[in-house]
Amino acid sequence: MALINENFLKLKAGYLFPEIARRVKAFVDGNPEAAKRLIRCGIGDVTEALPEAVRYAMHEAIDEMGDRKTFKGYGPEQGYDFLRNAIADHDFKAKGVNVDADEIFISDGSKCDTGNILDIFGRGNKIAITDPVYPVYVDTNVMIGNTGDADENGAYAGLTYLKCGPENGFVPAIPSERVDLVYLCYPNNPTGAVATRAQLEAWVQYALKNDTIILYDAAYEAFIRDPEIPHSIFEIPGARDCAIEFRSFSKNGGFTGMRCAFVVIPKGLMGKTADGTKQAIHPLWSRRHSTKFNGASYIIQKGAEALYTDEGKSQVKALIEHYMGNAALLVQACKDAGLAVYGGVNAPYVWVGCPAGVTSWQMFDKMLNEANVVITPGSGFGSAGEGYFRISAFNSRANVEEVCTRIKALK
Repeated sequence: MALINENFLKLKAGYLFPEIARRVKAFVDGNPEAAKRLIRCGIGDVTEALPEAVRYAMHEAIDEMGDRKTFKGYGPEQGYDFLRNAIADHDFKAKGVNVDADEIFISDGSKCDTGNILDIFGRGNKIAITDPVYPVYVDTNVMIGNTGDADENGAYAGLTYLKCGPENGFVPAIPSERVDLVYLCYPNNPTGAVATRAQLEAWVQYALKNDTIILYDAAYEAFIRDPEIPHSIFEIPGARDCAIEFRSFSKNGGFTGMRCAFVVIPKGLMGKTADGTKQAIHPLWSRRHSTKFNGASYIIQKGAEALYTDEGKSQVKALIEHYMGNAALLVQACKDAGLAVYGGVNAPYVWVGCPAGVTSWQMFDKMLNEANVVITPGSGFGSAGEGYFRISAFNSRANVEEVCTRIKALK
Protein backbone atom coordinates (compact mmCIF):
# COMPACT_ATOMS: atom_id res chain seq x y z
CA MET A 1 0.00 0.00 0.00
CA ALA A 2 1.36 3.42 -0.98
CA LEU A 3 2.47 5.79 1.75
CA ILE A 4 0.67 9.12 1.88
CA ASN A 5 1.98 12.58 2.65
CA GLU A 6 0.97 12.71 6.30
CA ASN A 7 1.39 16.47 6.41
CA PHE A 8 -2.06 16.71 4.84
CA LEU A 9 -3.48 15.11 7.99
CA LYS A 10 -2.32 18.15 9.99
CA LEU A 11 -4.71 20.41 8.08
CA LYS A 12 -7.77 21.67 9.87
CA ALA A 13 -11.16 20.10 9.10
CA GLY A 14 -11.76 22.07 5.95
CA TYR A 15 -10.30 24.87 3.87
CA LEU A 16 -12.24 28.03 4.69
CA PHE A 17 -14.16 28.42 1.45
CA PRO A 18 -15.31 24.78 1.13
CA GLU A 19 -16.66 25.06 4.68
CA ILE A 20 -18.56 28.19 3.71
CA ALA A 21 -19.91 26.35 0.67
CA ARG A 22 -21.02 23.47 2.88
CA ARG A 23 -22.97 25.74 5.22
CA VAL A 24 -24.52 27.66 2.34
CA LYS A 25 -25.61 24.43 0.67
CA ALA A 26 -27.25 23.26 3.89
CA PHE A 27 -29.09 26.58 4.13
CA VAL A 28 -30.23 26.44 0.50
CA ASP A 29 -31.41 22.84 0.80
CA GLY A 30 -33.34 23.60 3.98
CA ASN A 31 -34.73 26.99 2.99
CA PRO A 32 -35.72 26.92 -0.68
CA GLU A 33 -37.72 30.18 -0.53
CA ALA A 34 -35.14 32.16 1.41
CA ALA A 35 -32.47 30.76 -0.90
CA LYS A 36 -34.00 32.73 -3.76
CA ARG A 37 -32.95 35.92 -1.94
CA LEU A 38 -29.39 34.73 -1.31
CA ILE A 39 -26.64 37.23 -2.16
CA ARG A 40 -23.04 36.05 -2.05
CA CYS A 41 -20.46 38.49 -0.72
CA GLY A 42 -18.08 35.85 0.63
CA ILE A 43 -15.47 34.48 -1.76
CA GLY A 44 -13.75 37.25 -3.69
CA ASP A 45 -15.02 36.30 -7.14
CA VAL A 46 -15.71 39.00 -9.72
CA THR A 47 -19.15 39.38 -11.24
CA GLU A 48 -18.92 41.85 -14.11
CA ALA A 49 -18.32 40.97 -17.76
CA LEU A 50 -14.84 40.74 -19.25
CA PRO A 51 -13.62 44.02 -20.76
CA GLU A 52 -14.51 44.39 -24.42
CA ALA A 53 -10.85 44.83 -25.38
CA VAL A 54 -10.09 41.43 -23.85
CA ARG A 55 -12.97 39.72 -25.63
CA TYR A 56 -11.97 41.22 -28.97
CA ALA A 57 -8.34 40.12 -28.56
CA MET A 58 -9.40 36.61 -27.61
CA HIS A 59 -11.71 36.34 -30.61
CA GLU A 60 -8.77 37.29 -32.83
CA ALA A 61 -6.60 34.70 -31.10
CA ILE A 62 -9.24 32.02 -31.61
CA ASP A 63 -9.32 32.87 -35.31
CA GLU A 64 -5.54 32.50 -35.40
CA MET A 65 -5.91 29.06 -33.88
CA GLY A 66 -8.29 28.17 -36.69
CA ASP A 67 -5.71 28.82 -39.39
CA ARG A 68 -2.80 26.42 -39.83
CA LYS A 69 -0.49 29.32 -40.71
CA THR A 70 -1.09 31.10 -37.40
CA PHE A 71 -1.95 28.13 -35.18
CA LYS A 72 -0.06 27.94 -31.89
CA GLY A 73 0.86 24.72 -30.11
CA TYR A 74 2.99 24.57 -27.00
CA GLY A 75 4.11 28.02 -25.98
CA PRO A 76 7.05 29.11 -23.84
CA GLU A 77 6.48 27.97 -20.27
CA GLN A 78 7.67 31.32 -18.91
CA GLY A 79 5.08 33.17 -21.00
CA TYR A 80 4.92 34.77 -24.44
CA ASP A 81 7.23 37.72 -24.95
CA PHE A 82 4.36 39.95 -26.05
CA LEU A 83 2.76 39.70 -22.59
CA ARG A 84 5.98 39.75 -20.57
CA ASN A 85 7.11 42.89 -22.41
CA ALA A 86 3.72 44.56 -21.92
CA ILE A 87 3.84 43.87 -18.18
CA ALA A 88 7.42 45.11 -17.84
CA ASP A 89 6.72 48.28 -19.83
CA HIS A 90 3.34 49.27 -18.35
CA ASP A 91 3.32 47.92 -14.80
CA PHE A 92 6.92 48.69 -13.95
CA LYS A 93 9.15 50.69 -16.30
CA ALA A 94 6.47 53.32 -17.03
CA LYS A 95 6.32 53.88 -13.27
CA GLY A 96 10.08 54.10 -12.84
CA VAL A 97 10.43 50.57 -11.44
CA ASN A 98 13.31 48.40 -12.64
CA VAL A 99 11.86 45.06 -13.76
CA ASP A 100 12.92 43.32 -16.97
CA ALA A 101 10.65 41.14 -19.10
CA ASP A 102 12.75 38.02 -18.49
CA GLU A 103 12.23 38.41 -14.74
CA ILE A 104 8.49 37.89 -15.26
CA PHE A 105 6.93 34.41 -15.29
CA ILE A 106 3.35 34.06 -16.60
CA SER A 107 1.16 31.58 -14.73
CA ASP A 108 -2.44 30.49 -14.22
CA GLY A 109 -3.03 32.31 -10.93
CA SER A 110 -1.46 33.89 -7.87
CA LYS A 111 -3.06 31.30 -5.61
CA CYS A 112 -1.05 28.66 -7.45
CA ASP A 113 2.13 30.74 -7.45
CA THR A 114 2.13 31.59 -3.74
CA GLY A 115 1.77 27.88 -2.98
CA ASN A 116 4.12 26.55 -5.64
CA ILE A 117 6.93 28.95 -4.75
CA LEU A 118 7.69 26.70 -1.77
CA ASP A 119 9.00 24.04 -4.17
CA ILE A 120 12.26 25.96 -4.58
CA PHE A 121 12.89 26.58 -0.87
CA GLY A 122 14.36 23.95 1.41
CA ARG A 123 13.21 22.57 4.74
CA GLY A 124 14.27 24.26 7.93
CA ASN A 125 13.46 27.82 6.91
CA LYS A 126 11.90 30.01 9.58
CA ILE A 127 8.69 31.33 8.05
CA ALA A 128 6.61 34.31 9.16
CA ILE A 129 3.01 35.05 8.20
CA THR A 130 0.63 37.79 9.18
CA ASP A 131 -2.44 36.97 11.27
CA PRO A 132 -5.11 37.36 9.90
CA VAL A 133 -3.77 35.75 6.72
CA TYR A 134 -4.85 34.42 3.34
CA PRO A 135 -5.23 30.70 4.23
CA VAL A 136 -3.26 29.43 1.22
CA TYR A 137 0.01 30.71 2.70
CA VAL A 138 -0.48 28.60 5.81
CA ASP A 139 -1.99 25.47 4.29
CA THR A 140 0.65 25.08 1.59
CA ASN A 141 3.38 25.28 4.23
CA VAL A 142 1.57 22.59 6.20
CA MET A 143 1.24 20.39 3.11
CA ILE A 144 4.92 20.60 2.25
CA GLY A 145 6.06 19.78 5.77
CA ASN A 146 7.23 23.15 7.06
CA THR A 147 5.11 23.04 10.23
CA GLY A 148 4.23 20.94 13.20
CA ASP A 149 0.67 20.29 14.38
CA ALA A 150 -1.92 22.98 15.01
CA ASP A 151 -2.84 24.02 18.55
CA GLU A 152 -6.37 24.57 19.88
CA ASN A 153 -6.43 28.03 18.27
CA GLY A 154 -5.41 26.68 14.87
CA ALA A 155 -1.84 28.05 15.02
CA TYR A 156 0.80 25.70 13.60
CA ALA A 157 4.06 24.96 15.36
CA GLY A 158 7.00 26.11 13.29
CA LEU A 159 5.37 29.27 11.88
CA THR A 160 6.01 32.75 13.24
CA TYR A 161 2.70 34.60 13.51
CA LEU A 162 2.75 38.39 13.17
CA LYS A 163 -0.40 39.71 14.79
CA CYS A 164 -2.31 42.44 12.98
CA GLY A 165 -5.16 44.53 14.36
CA PRO A 166 -6.59 48.04 14.57
CA GLU A 167 -3.77 49.09 16.88
CA ASN A 168 -1.17 48.64 14.10
CA GLY A 169 -3.43 49.35 11.13
CA PHE A 170 -3.33 45.63 10.25
CA VAL A 171 0.31 46.01 9.20
CA PRO A 172 2.59 43.96 11.48
CA ALA A 173 5.49 45.37 13.41
CA ILE A 174 8.95 44.32 12.30
CA PRO A 175 9.77 41.12 14.25
CA SER A 176 12.51 41.19 16.86
CA GLU A 177 13.71 37.78 15.72
CA ARG A 178 15.15 36.73 12.39
CA VAL A 179 13.07 34.82 9.82
CA ASP A 180 14.04 33.40 6.42
CA LEU A 181 10.77 33.93 4.55
CA VAL A 182 7.95 36.35 5.29
CA TYR A 183 4.60 36.63 3.50
CA LEU A 184 3.24 40.15 3.05
CA CYS A 185 0.02 40.92 1.16
CA TYR A 186 -0.89 44.55 0.42
CA PRO A 187 -3.52 45.71 -0.29
CA ASN A 188 -4.38 43.02 2.19
CA ASN A 189 -6.71 40.10 1.83
CA PRO A 190 -8.72 39.85 4.09
CA THR A 191 -8.47 43.17 5.98
CA GLY A 192 -8.31 45.63 3.08
CA ALA A 193 -5.39 47.41 4.76
CA VAL A 194 -2.49 48.95 2.85
CA ALA A 195 1.16 49.33 3.80
CA THR A 196 2.71 52.80 3.58
CA ARG A 197 5.99 53.50 1.84
CA ALA A 198 7.69 53.95 5.23
CA GLN A 199 6.37 50.60 6.45
CA LEU A 200 7.57 48.79 3.33
CA GLU A 201 10.94 50.53 3.57
CA ALA A 202 11.27 49.19 7.12
CA TRP A 203 10.47 45.68 5.93
CA VAL A 204 13.01 45.87 3.11
CA GLN A 205 15.69 47.11 5.51
CA TYR A 206 14.86 44.26 7.88
CA ALA A 207 15.04 41.74 5.02
CA LEU A 208 18.39 43.05 3.77
CA LYS A 209 19.86 43.01 7.28
CA ASN A 210 18.66 39.47 8.04
CA ASP A 211 18.98 37.80 4.59
CA THR A 212 15.21 37.39 4.57
CA ILE A 213 13.16 36.93 1.39
CA ILE A 214 9.85 38.79 1.27
CA LEU A 215 7.07 36.95 -0.60
CA TYR A 216 5.00 39.98 -1.61
CA ASP A 217 1.45 39.35 -2.81
CA ALA A 218 0.27 42.43 -4.74
CA ALA A 219 -2.77 40.82 -6.38
CA TYR A 220 -4.95 43.81 -5.44
CA GLU A 221 -2.55 46.64 -6.28
CA ALA A 222 -4.83 47.99 -9.03
CA PHE A 223 -7.37 49.01 -6.38
CA ILE A 224 -4.99 51.43 -4.63
CA ARG A 225 -6.36 54.97 -4.84
CA ASP A 226 -4.01 56.79 -2.50
CA PRO A 227 -1.12 58.11 -4.65
CA GLU A 228 1.25 57.82 -1.69
CA ILE A 229 0.80 54.04 -1.36
CA PRO A 230 3.29 51.88 -3.32
CA HIS A 231 1.84 49.47 -5.88
CA SER A 232 4.94 47.28 -5.97
CA ILE A 233 7.53 46.21 -3.41
CA PHE A 234 10.10 47.00 -6.10
CA GLU A 235 9.35 50.70 -5.71
CA ILE A 236 11.36 50.41 -2.50
CA PRO A 237 15.18 50.73 -2.88
CA GLY A 238 16.89 47.42 -2.14
CA ALA A 239 13.79 45.28 -2.71
CA ARG A 240 15.28 43.62 -5.77
CA ASP A 241 17.78 41.97 -3.44
CA CYS A 242 15.20 40.57 -1.03
CA ALA A 243 11.76 40.16 -2.61
CA ILE A 244 9.57 38.13 -4.96
CA GLU A 245 6.32 39.75 -6.13
CA PHE A 246 3.07 38.04 -7.14
CA ARG A 247 0.51 39.76 -9.38
CA SER A 248 -2.78 38.65 -10.91
CA PHE A 249 -5.22 39.65 -13.64
CA SER A 250 -8.09 38.00 -11.74
CA LYS A 251 -9.57 41.04 -10.05
CA ASN A 252 -8.51 44.04 -12.15
CA GLY A 253 -9.26 42.36 -15.48
CA GLY A 254 -12.01 39.99 -14.35
CA PHE A 255 -9.88 36.90 -15.03
CA THR A 256 -11.00 34.70 -12.12
CA GLY A 257 -12.46 32.22 -14.60
CA MET A 258 -9.72 32.79 -17.19
CA ARG A 259 -6.64 32.13 -15.01
CA CYS A 260 -3.67 34.36 -15.74
CA ALA A 261 -1.14 35.90 -13.36
CA PHE A 262 2.59 36.42 -13.02
CA VAL A 263 5.54 36.26 -10.65
CA VAL A 264 8.47 38.69 -10.66
CA ILE A 265 11.82 37.27 -9.53
CA PRO A 266 14.82 39.58 -9.91
CA LYS A 267 17.82 37.84 -11.43
CA GLY A 268 20.07 39.01 -8.60
CA LEU A 269 17.92 37.61 -5.78
CA MET A 270 19.87 34.99 -3.84
CA GLY A 271 19.24 32.05 -1.54
CA LYS A 272 21.79 29.62 -0.19
CA THR A 273 22.54 25.90 -0.12
CA ALA A 274 23.02 23.90 3.07
CA ASP A 275 26.78 24.57 3.00
CA GLY A 276 26.21 28.32 2.72
CA THR A 277 26.92 28.70 -1.01
CA LYS A 278 24.87 31.50 -2.58
CA GLN A 279 22.42 30.41 -5.28
CA ALA A 280 20.31 32.61 -7.58
CA ILE A 281 16.58 32.05 -7.10
CA HIS A 282 15.56 33.02 -10.66
CA PRO A 283 16.92 29.91 -12.45
CA LEU A 284 15.42 27.62 -9.81
CA TRP A 285 11.93 28.98 -10.40
CA SER A 286 12.49 28.90 -14.17
CA ARG A 287 13.37 25.21 -13.93
CA ARG A 288 10.41 24.46 -11.66
CA HIS A 289 8.08 26.40 -13.97
CA SER A 290 9.34 24.59 -17.07
CA THR A 291 9.13 21.16 -15.43
CA LYS A 292 5.72 21.35 -13.76
CA PHE A 293 3.85 23.87 -15.93
CA ASN A 294 3.18 23.94 -19.66
CA GLY A 295 2.35 27.62 -19.85
CA ALA A 296 -0.86 29.64 -19.80
CA SER A 297 -3.09 29.45 -22.87
CA TYR A 298 -2.09 31.60 -25.86
CA ILE A 299 -5.67 32.83 -26.13
CA ILE A 300 -5.73 33.86 -22.47
CA GLN A 301 -2.37 35.62 -22.74
CA LYS A 302 -3.60 37.59 -25.76
CA GLY A 303 -6.58 38.64 -23.68
CA ALA A 304 -4.28 39.73 -20.84
CA GLU A 305 -2.10 41.71 -23.26
CA ALA A 306 -5.21 43.65 -24.33
CA LEU A 307 -5.58 45.01 -20.80
CA TYR A 308 -2.55 47.19 -21.54
CA THR A 309 -4.07 48.88 -24.60
CA ASP A 310 -5.66 52.31 -24.20
CA GLU A 311 -9.11 50.70 -24.49
CA GLY A 312 -8.17 47.98 -22.03
CA LYS A 313 -6.84 50.43 -19.46
CA SER A 314 -10.01 52.52 -19.70
CA GLN A 315 -12.21 49.45 -19.27
CA VAL A 316 -10.17 48.18 -16.30
CA LYS A 317 -10.49 51.62 -14.69
CA ALA A 318 -14.28 51.42 -15.08
CA LEU A 319 -14.35 47.97 -13.47
CA ILE A 320 -12.28 49.13 -10.53
CA GLU A 321 -14.46 52.22 -10.06
CA HIS A 322 -17.52 49.98 -10.04
CA TYR A 323 -16.19 47.63 -7.37
CA MET A 324 -14.75 50.43 -5.25
CA GLY A 325 -18.10 52.21 -5.47
CA ASN A 326 -19.61 49.04 -4.05
CA ALA A 327 -17.00 49.04 -1.28
CA ALA A 328 -17.85 52.61 -0.31
CA LEU A 329 -21.54 51.71 0.01
CA LEU A 330 -20.74 48.68 2.17
CA VAL A 331 -18.42 50.69 4.41
CA GLN A 332 -21.11 53.30 5.02
CA ALA A 333 -23.84 50.71 5.63
CA CYS A 334 -21.75 48.94 8.26
CA LYS A 335 -20.88 52.24 9.93
CA ASP A 336 -24.56 53.21 9.96
CA ALA A 337 -25.26 49.88 11.66
CA GLY A 338 -22.85 50.87 14.43
CA LEU A 339 -20.09 48.42 13.47
CA ALA A 340 -16.35 49.06 13.44
CA VAL A 341 -15.19 49.12 9.81
CA TYR A 342 -11.76 48.83 8.18
CA GLY A 343 -10.57 48.54 4.58
CA GLY A 344 -12.75 49.25 1.57
CA VAL A 345 -10.77 52.37 0.60
CA ASN A 346 -7.75 51.02 -1.31
CA ALA A 347 -8.98 47.44 -1.57
CA PRO A 348 -12.21 45.67 -2.59
CA TYR A 349 -12.65 44.05 0.84
CA VAL A 350 -14.44 45.51 3.84
CA TRP A 351 -13.27 44.17 7.21
CA VAL A 352 -15.91 44.56 9.88
CA GLY A 353 -15.91 44.05 13.64
CA CYS A 354 -18.62 41.72 14.94
CA PRO A 355 -21.09 43.04 17.52
CA ALA A 356 -19.97 42.51 21.13
CA GLY A 357 -20.25 38.89 22.24
CA VAL A 358 -20.75 37.52 18.71
CA THR A 359 -18.11 35.22 17.19
CA SER A 360 -17.19 35.41 13.53
CA TRP A 361 -18.92 32.11 12.67
CA GLN A 362 -21.98 33.18 14.65
CA MET A 363 -22.01 36.37 12.59
CA PHE A 364 -21.71 34.27 9.44
CA ASP A 365 -24.76 32.22 10.46
CA LYS A 366 -26.69 35.35 11.46
CA MET A 367 -26.04 37.04 8.11
CA LEU A 368 -26.90 33.85 6.25
CA ASN A 369 -30.09 33.00 8.11
CA GLU A 370 -31.48 36.45 8.88
CA ALA A 371 -30.20 38.59 6.02
CA ASN A 372 -29.66 35.81 3.45
CA VAL A 373 -26.20 37.23 2.71
CA VAL A 374 -22.98 35.19 2.53
CA ILE A 375 -19.95 36.84 4.14
CA THR A 376 -16.61 35.37 5.27
CA PRO A 377 -15.93 34.75 8.98
CA GLY A 378 -12.73 36.35 10.15
CA SER A 379 -11.59 33.35 12.19
CA GLY A 380 -11.10 31.46 8.94
CA PHE A 381 -8.12 33.75 8.32
CA GLY A 382 -6.42 32.97 11.64
CA SER A 383 -6.93 33.47 15.35
CA ALA A 384 -6.47 37.24 15.08
CA GLY A 385 -9.39 37.28 12.66
CA GLU A 386 -11.81 36.18 15.38
CA GLY A 387 -14.35 38.89 16.08
CA TYR A 388 -14.37 40.15 12.49
CA PHE A 389 -15.96 39.29 9.16
CA ARG A 390 -15.09 40.15 5.57
CA ILE A 391 -17.50 41.46 2.95
CA SER A 392 -16.45 41.33 -0.70
CA ALA A 393 -17.32 44.29 -2.93
CA PHE A 394 -17.27 42.07 -6.01
CA ASN A 395 -20.93 42.15 -7.02
CA SER A 396 -23.52 44.05 -9.01
CA ARG A 397 -24.51 47.51 -7.76
CA ALA A 398 -28.10 46.36 -7.27
CA ASN A 399 -27.00 43.44 -5.11
CA VAL A 400 -24.71 45.62 -3.00
CA GLU A 401 -27.44 48.19 -2.45
CA GLU A 402 -29.75 45.38 -1.29
CA VAL A 403 -27.05 43.99 1.02
CA CYS A 404 -26.66 47.46 2.55
CA THR A 405 -30.39 47.62 3.20
CA ARG A 406 -30.34 44.22 4.87
CA ILE A 407 -27.32 45.06 7.03
CA LYS A 408 -29.05 48.17 8.35
CA ALA A 409 -32.19 46.14 9.11
CA LEU A 410 -30.35 43.48 11.15
CA LYS A 411 -31.04 43.41 14.88
